[in-house]
Amino acid sequence: MKGIQSFIVEHYLDKEIDVYCGGEDAFRGKVKAIADDVLTLEKDGVYTHICVDKIIALWPKK
Repeated sequence: MKGIQSFIVEHYLDKEIDVYCGGEDAFRGKVKAIADDVLTLEKDGVYTHICVDKIIALWPKK
């Protein structure tokens, strides 16, 4: 998973993204951190922590 962590830091740190984890599991927020295989998003002062191995796709917020 180190490859995806590096990719997210390099391309999306401090940017707003959408993250799809399958089914109805989709999240949106600003990438605040990624460490120990956990992605942290922030939206409206609320933090969401997502296991990196659950991510199917992510893209910049439109």
